[in-house]
Amino acid sequence: MDQLAGHVLIVSGSPGSGKTTVAEALARRPGTPKVHLHSDDFWGYIKHGHIDPWLPEAADQNRMVMEIAAGVAALYARNGYLTVLDGVIGPWSLPPFRTLDVPVHYIVLRVPVEQAVARCQARGGDSLTDPAVVANLHGQFADLGDRETHMLQVDGLDREGTLAALLEAVQNRDFRLA
Repeated sequence: MDQLAGHVLIVSGSPGSGKTTVAEALARRPGTPKVHLHSDDFWGYIKHGHIDPWLPEAADQNRMVMEIAAGVAALYARNGYLTVLDGVIGPWSLPPFRTLDVPVHYIVLRVPVEQAVARCQARGGDSLTDPAVVANLHGQFADLGDRETHMLQVDGLDREGTLAALLEAVQNRDFRLA
């Protein structure tokens, strides 16, 4: 992992895919300095005028948030941190990351829709629990187009298994953006 100092790792997928859990676990591992950025926080900073990011009318807001997230992630990376950014970041959100002057890796965690919905509903609290919204977001990751090679199937893996699969993928540089 030390060779990833100064890199950005985007851990994406639908809600309930395990991205925040594995990103947090990765960031806490010993070795090179690491930062965990949770993209939901960037939307949460909008206190008035917030539009739920899964709504079509949020497109401009979502582009702005991704530009901000990319800028913050790059700043940490330029200062020697492995920056792990997790969120519902589809291939359509990658343009701000493709122009960064630091190496960027993009991994989409995939689980079956039933597992994603069940995980979201088990969380409770203020997290996303509406099965229709979770299923819709899951569907947006069903076909990644030319980014399908950035998908990591994690169905049936626990946190440690998902983390091990993610680490292997990153170390093999299979998921680096060109």
